[in-house]
Amino acid sequence: MTSAANIPLEFIDEPALLISDGQITFANSAAKALLGGHIVGENSRIALRNPAAVALIDAAGGGRIRLEGLAVAGSKWEMACHVLENDVRLVTLNDISVQSSVARAHSDFVANASHELRTPLAAILGYVETLADDKAGGDIDTRARFLGIVKKEALRMKAIIEDLMSLSRIEASKHDTPNDPLDLVVLSREAVGEFPNGRITMVNNVDSAVIAGDRGQIAQVLRNLVDNAIKYGKADGAVEIGIEATATDWVSVTVRDEGDGIAPEHLPRLTERFYRADASRSREAGGTGLGLSIVKHIVERHRGRFDITSKAGNGTIASMMFKLSDQPLS
Repeated sequence: MTSAANIPLEFIDEPALLISDGQITFANSAAKALLGGHIVGENSRIALRNPAAVALIDAAGGGRIRLEGLAVAGSKWEMACHVLENDVRLVTLNDISVQSSVARAHSDFVANASHELRTPLAAILGYVETLADDKAGGDIDTRARFLGIVKKEALRMKAIIEDLMSLSRIEASKHDTPNDPLDLVVLSREAVGEFPNGRITMVNNVDSAVIAGDRGQIAQVLRNLVDNAIKYGKADGAVEIGIEATATDWVSVTVRDEGDGIAPEHLPRLTERFYRADASRSREAGGTGLGLSIVKHIVERHRGRFDITSKAGNGTIASMMFKLSDQPLS
């Protein structure tokens, strides 16, 4: 068996314990930070307070298990127990909370994406089957109405797939910081021009605000935010794009609407994929549930900050902060 004295436990990053006759004889700094400095000399049952962990330590051959909530509620750990000479037990703990969270998020994303695509697909198949029926398919008005529904649901599926592909491309390049000089004032004016309905105004305290970025992605952000403001703002209400440079070489870009606002409990989750504060209204407006998630990922790729503030009855403000660049425009 391995000698405990030959193992430099103090110099490993993960929590490690030596247990002899049920008593903790050594704990490295990581273990003390997790479980408390008082654990040395304590009985392992009292120190760990986890039946599964205690059972593993008592097992003849040691082993490996996964634990939840050890020391910190909601945390997840992989615990390994090795039997050394003189029946001393070496226990190590590996924090797998992040990996578990990522795996769960991936699983939820796949499930949500499947659900979002299944809903319009079911409608398309149902109406196509109805159109195949001689009676329904032979009536011109019914046929036209059903084909209109099929087209609407097909376009909805197309929009979801395009947003999924866009999100995938953004995530694949998130560590690649864009560095092309672009002017936010110019891009905002172009965004206003894409919605020629007279509802969108622009307010800025600078004539130019150059940042290092990806022109296509920043244009997509502005388009998404303005589109959201029009969809979910007050009918025929004004939408304002504001650009303000700060004294600390940052520039703020805001998109403000005059809608009903968003309840505070929804605000922290608005950038989650497929999360909707009002699912029925979002689907009726043609939203995919991915727009704000795309915005957040693009802003983060540009090392910026994104936030949403809202009060019931007072509209919503989507705001972004970007670091100004001294690069000249090409």
